Amino acid sequence: MRDRIKASFARQSMIQTFGATLDAIEPGLVTISAPILPGSRQQQGFAHAALTFGLGDSAAGYAALTTLPEDQEVVTAEIKINLTAPAIGDRLIAKGRVIKPGRRLIVVSAEVFALKDGSETLVAVLQGTMVPVKL
Repeated sequence: MRDRIKASFARQSMIQTFGATLDAIEPGLVTISAPILPGSRQQQGFAHAALTFGLGDSAAGYAALTTLPEDQEVVTAEIKINLTAPAIGDRLIAKGRVIKPGRRLIVVSAEVFALKDGSETLVAVLQGTMVPVKL
């Protein structure tokens, strides 16, 4: 499972431009983080919502993938984000998890935290649905 997810993560060119790393993989749980680089900030200086969303969506999607057999992948059918605080810090950490696994739909969530001076602040909560697809 871990090797499969690491290989898939390595093929994601956009996530690589974020400087993201795959930090933890457990059944139903995946953590991804990325530095808040100068090129991923919005006009007020904190992390852009696009970075927050991309990390949360990927963490939730990979959490869903941990529940599926080798001949399936997942795609996002829908995902909602609530931005709860400005993403001020050095790094974002997205913790994705499976809420309800299924054969046709997988309900997922992610929490995204900004890391600053060793302290984590919740900056976004995502909830959505992943759809298993055959390779």
